[in-house]
Amino acid sequence: MPVVDLDTGDNHSTSIGLSDAAYDAGSLPSLLPIYYKYIFPFGPYCKWLQYGSSSTSRSEFSHREFSFTLQNDIYVRYQSFTNQQELEKELQRMNPCKIDIGAIYSHPPKDHNKFHSGTFKALTKELVFDIDMTDYDDVRKCCQGAEICIKCWTLMKIAIKVLHRALTEDFGFSHILWVYSGRRGVHCWVCDSKARTLSAHARSAIVEYLSLIQGGNLEKRVALKEPVHPYIRNCLDVVKTYWLEYGLKTQDILGNDNDVDKVLKLIPDANIRDELSKDFKSSSSSSIERWSKLRESCSKVFNLDKKNRKVKYAALEIMLEYCFPRLDVNVSKGVNHLLKSPFCVHPKTGRVCVPIDVENVDSFDPFDVPTISELCFQVEKNNEKTAGDSIAESTPKKARVCHLYKKTRLQDYMLVFDKFLSKLLQEDCKTNAIEASDLKGDF
Repeated sequence: MPVVDLDTGDNHSTSIGLSDAAYDAGSLPSLLPIYYKYIFPFGPYCKWLQYGSSSTSRSEFSHREFSFTLQNDIYVRYQSFTNQQELEKELQRMNPCKIDIGAIYSHPPKDHNKFHSGTFKALTKELVFDIDMTDYDDVRKCCQGAEICIKCWTLMKIAIKVLHRALTEDFGFSHILWVYSGRRGVHCWVCDSKARTLSAHARSAIVEYLSLIQGGNLEKRVALKEPVHPYIRNCLDVVKTYWLEYGLKTQDILGNDNDVDKVLKLIPDANIRDELSKDFKSSSSSSIERWSKLRESCSKVFNLDKKNRKVKYAALEIMLEYCFPRLDVNVSKGVNHLLKSPFCVHPKTGRVCVPIDVENVDSFDPFDVPTISELCFQVEKNNEKTAGDSIAESTPKKARVCHLYKKTRLQDYMLVFDKFLSKLLQEDCKTNAIEASDLKGDF
């Protein structure tokens, strides 16, 4: 492999500092061959998708669909591989700028043209969720579209905490992998065996349970009913821990007249809306002070008229309107829907789609995630003997069998993945042992 200038992609030897290895989208075609040959964690990645070592697991891997997006937006679907070696070889040959993972089919996807319609069908897949920051554009002031900042990233923290608690406690799932999308969102992979075999109907039911925000161009998209479901109460517990800092300080949702009008439209009592509108627009009070006044006004009206249930929950509905997780329903309910793979590289930002430690969600910083430029530089730096040496020349053959992500910052995120994988494979091994025992008639 030639020594690569990680800033420009030119094939020549150079000496650069880490701060100079800033990502340039134009360098991606030169960096991807390095990434797939020396950094991509093929071993752990394939162990995950094989789910153990039984013959059934091996069959599932060979029936799994992968899709690749190549340069110039060339999209290649229905790729499948018998083992890790085949996948590794093809990725290094094609160097896709995006990898998507699909379902496990009745037959190897690469042979899909050999089967009549109806005989080739998706059978199982992880239960997945896709949360994209663009779906919050109507309730965040700091950024719009594909842009994110530390302020609005709080919405992803809330989503992860809300959904993870529900998936583990309400549905009993144990093997959940959260992954940063590489730019503006997060993905969730629920990998329990019972999750992978869910029907489309069951998946839809779970998504419906987890959803609250109504679709369409409604001014008010959250309406609580009595009794408030325990799931919603648990969601509110999470939202409340962030509301002061996020909603009232950083987003300043009652900071100007336009913001005030937007929030007051969510209150279902015209008298309260009129009173607060006059009060807020005639004073220079802060969002925190205005929020306190809003809550007091709603509480006062409810105490005078206990039948006015809508006013009772007005403040809570506003909090949920601004912070509740917004799910892409179609991604979750379809068994044959593909989702971006962990560890691929986002072509716009150059950032790797890394696992997120759910136990330390608050400390995850999307802007600290390593880029492909940084990782390639770290590998080259750690393995070159002289300025003219390449990795292939300076690394012993046996050492090159083990991919070199352990010598980069990707290793920090691999610790999260390894912990998830170890727990997952332990359970799958137990399941395989039980199934084998049953087949033998051993009770």
